Amino acid sequence: MRAADWDARYARSELVWGAPPNSTVVEHVYGLDRRIPLLPDESGVAPSLPRALDLACGEGRHALWLATHGWQVTAVDFSQVGIDKGRTVAARLSRSVRSRVHWQTADITELEAAEITGPFELILMVFVHLPADERRALLHQLSDMLAPGGMLLILGHATRNVTDGYGGPQEPEILFSPEDLRADLARDDITIALAHEVFRPTEGPDAIDSLLIAERPLPEPTD
Repeated sequence: MRAADWDARYARSELVWGAPPNSTVVEHVYGLDRRIPLLPDESGVAPSLPRALDLACGEGRHALWLATHGWQVTAVDFSQVGIDKGRTVAARLSRSVRSRVHWQTADITELEAAEITGPFELILMVFVHLPADERRALLHQLSDMLAPGGMLLILGHATRNVTDGYGGPQEPEILFSPEDLRADLARDDITIALAHEVFRPTEGPDAIDSLLIAERPLPEPTD
């Protein structure tokens, strides 16, 4: 879909995806801000807060949840309407939470042009569906943007959701299996922590999602 299509979709209702974050994201990210190391960058300065990148953030449900849990978040989407709705929701929150989210209207397949380079302690790519070659190129770029010890979480409609699940896009060419994601990242310097399917309750049969979590190893200690 084009940015204009998403603008029209977000303009039709108050919150398309609702306010609460996805339960699978919460399960794997809650408490990470207290566990993940904040290491100095090339300038020798460590960040004061863990940094997160929320790709295709939509109306900001994950970005705002992260901000309330102590993350400094870059929230990116190509829909200006979605970004504006995220800012509107954020206006109801405390100033300290609002200040932790940097909203940016940009194409997630052109992050370098948008000057989004990292590093990040957490990268979320949640329900982002691209043709396989575009997805693979983006994942390689994201893996390079992970800080040491950082986590990349990818969640989206599984390929077999079309035949065995419920809802979601019906174009198999933009869906993926856990094995597809594992293969996409096989050559990258990151560790696959898990890759499996997740069954998500809906108003009909369970939807089937693919989940992959990858981590960048910490540097070896030096004597």
